[in-house]
Amino acid sequence: MHEQHEIPLVLLIPFALLLASIAVMPLTFAHFWESNRNKLIVALVCSMPVLGFLIYNAMWGELKHALLFDYVPFLILLSALFVITGGINITGDIEAKPIINTTFMAIGAVLASLMGTTGAAMLLIRPLLETNAERQFKVHTVLFFIGVVANCGGLVTPLGDPPLFVLYLRGVPFEWFLNLLPVWLFANIILLATYFGVDSYYYYQKESPAALKRDIEEIRPIKLTGNINFVLLLGVVISVAFLNEQYIPLFKQNEYAKFLRELVILILLGLSLWLTKKEVREANKFSWHPIEEVAYLFLGIFITMIPCLLFLEANAPTLGVSSPVQFFYATGVLSGVLDNTPTAVTFYSLALGLAQQADVMIAGIPEMTLKAICIGAVFFGAMTYIGNAPNFMVKAVSEEQNVEMPSFGGYMAKFSLVVLLPLFVLVQLIFF
Repeated sequence: MHEQHEIPLVLLIPFALLLASIAVMPLTFAHFWESNRNKLIVALVCSMPVLGFLIYNAMWGELKHALLFDYVPFLILLSALFVITGGINITGDIEAKPIINTTFMAIGAVLASLMGTTGAAMLLIRPLLETNAERQFKVHTVLFFIGVVANCGGLVTPLGDPPLFVLYLRGVPFEWFLNLLPVWLFANIILLATYFGVDSYYYYQKESPAALKRDIEEIRPIKLTGNINFVLLLGVVISVAFLNEQYIPLFKQNEYAKFLRELVILILLGLSLWLTKKEVREANKFSWHPIEEVAYLFLGIFITMIPCLLFLEANAPTLGVSSPVQFFYATGVLSGVLDNTPTAVTFYSLALGLAQQADVMIAGIPEMTLKAICIGAVFFGAMTYIGNAPNFMVKAVSEEQNVEMPSFGGYMAKFSLVVLLPLFVLVQLIFF
């Protein structure tokens, strides 16, 4: 890193502006924000001052690292997960009993760590809504689905949630994330048990007999198409697990050799496009729009993040965040209102800057601090619709199917502050 370049505080503003745009624009300028081209324009405008500073000061190393070694692998992995899971279609309408709905979510929690929270959420939300189509009360089902499948399920591999993958790119071993399994089990079992109780109350106390009768009568068996994509998905998991510095010494000697992993993942993406029948993607309403949006916005995020990361590494000791508990809540709160990927990287840089020592160090920071950052980023992404990309996507699909979802504030008041926050405090008390 370039120690000699003092980062002016004013250069932290573009990052804040871009994240504020992502949070506020969908709520205030919805029509303007629908266009991906407009998102790219906003991202580039915010990036200009940072690019100017980096180029003027010949900070090519920082720029290359952010764009080539962070942004490119990040985008390739997300694109592959998006394309491959978009080639799997689940249809059917089974009886929407509480135990069936809870099983749906439990499967989603497992799949979230294997195919990413976005992949698992997009794969399961339509069949879940179809199964519950005859029931009157289903908003609570979608809310818990966002909590479990779109967020808390994705904790135990770097494929699960983008912040974990970006930390994996910074040297956290693939299998280390399995250490988070006890926290994953604890949080998801409590969420599933709570959901089962809530859904049982609605099913047995609130639903009309006519709705339940229709639900029993209108049954179509669950059917899976596009199964080849499960094999391709396994290929992605194996690529991320084994095509890295731990197993291939050449990756340490030649930084460009790392792109072998990205090449393999791109081939798997191409195979998915080639081998999946067109009808399967059409049934999933597959479009490139969501991944374009991620590509444009994160281009801006990865560029504008550079001064923030350098500033944090240089000034970490003066910022007052040092214990794992502080890292857990600081990462968590910001992940809830901003995007959880840049938040996780920001606090990882802060931890590096502290240069703390501990018995167990992972990727240059104490293991407990790393755990706090990972869990805070993944779990608190569920606190608002904007904390994690699939939250908004699940909301949009549900509204397409005429489910009246709560507003931004309503989501927090009805669900995240009353169900999720107490659980996350419990996680902190037990595990930190």
